[in-house]
Amino acid sequence: MGNKYKILIIDDEEVVLDSCSEILAGGNYHIATAMDGAAGLKLVQEFQPDLVFIDLKMPGISGFKVLEKICAGDPTIVNIVITGYATVSSAVESMKKCAYDFLPKPFTPDELRLITQRGLEKRTLVLETIALRKEKEMLREHFAAIVSHELKAPVSAIQQNLFALIAELSGKLTKNQKNQFERMKSRIEDLLKLIHTWLRVISADIEKIKESFEPISVITSISKAVESVQTHAMRKDIEILTSAEEPIGLVRGDEGTVVESLVNIIGNAVKYSRVGSQVLVKVEEKEDNVLISVTDTGVGISEEDMPFIFSDFYVGKSGNVVEKGSGLGLAITRRIIEAHNGSILVESELGKGSTFVIRLPALKNDLHNQPTLDIANYSNSQKGVT
Repeated sequence: MGNKYKILIIDDEEVVLDSCSEILAGGNYHIATAMDGAAGLKLVQEFQPDLVFIDLKMPGISGFKVLEKICAGDPTIVNIVITGYATVSSAVESMKKCAYDFLPKPFTPDELRLITQRGLEKRTLVLETIALRKEKEMLREHFAAIVSHELKAPVSAIQQNLFALIAELSGKLTKNQKNQFERMKSRIEDLLKLIHTWLRVISADIEKIKESFEPISVITSISKAVESVQTHAMRKDIEILTSAEEPIGLVRGDEGTVVESLVNIIGNAVKYSRVGSQVLVKVEEKEDNVLISVTDTGVGISEEDMPFIFSDFYVGKSGNVVEKGSGLGLAITRRIIEAHNGSILVESELGKGSTFVIRLPALKNDLHNQPTLDIANYSNSQKGVT
């Protein structure tokens, strides 16, 4: 039967092979046996077992070596060590070489059946996890294709038609109309940049964004990100306050994607904040790292949602939903930050707000000649800007 589990028993005692085979014969298993490590490793290649019982003390190749080679070849195989010389040190060493469990001789039939069942349950979970991971990667690739075909193509067509229209009407437009066209051009360019970011980050080849890495200013990136979300903040009467504890060093990265990650975090802070509240963006340097924190006093994140907020397409199911999102922003942000050898953490309490902290490695000897982050620039002075 094709759905039977495959079990391989490697032991130099024929009585052990026979007794184990007999005990397991009534189960839904195919059983194979080998009397030494070399024969066992050959059967691993040919038989492709789900679970392997390995005796540690065998002539020729030791059980430890067999265990090591099996794990190196296929780490999804569940390995259970059996031996008559059971010691704590041998058990610990076996676990270090990826053994799942340890069964000392002599053992009862029920003990063998129980540990076999547990081992095969482990194997099933491992294979299911791998299948889910592959499914997730396929979803990501499909999403990239959808973005490219369904979004990028029509937006590019709009951009080209807009260029043609501007050229055709260049001598007839008023100053105000020219400004409106320029704003449309700018927004379309921003949208295309965003699409390109999604395609680079959502796709499997995350390493592509590293091709454009260079020394960049975090201060400048924050300023651009705040400017990008300022209009939304003004609509909700939300004040974005910024502060920097100088000196702030440069980081190595791609400014476009760093800005995008900050737009996602600051934009979320605005999105999930209450009307008339504040969002604080703070940057400081500690222990060769640049730390960017974004704090709001909004709806917060529930304990139920916290483990999943950086997952693709995840939208929180609990708490007070202020504005709907796509479930992609934080997933993209995490990938961008990790591609920059950084990390992102969050602390939150439902109903009281959240703080996201981004860590990026600082470049040494680049602490001077940085732009200044002016708090007033994105609070009082920006009110009334459209």
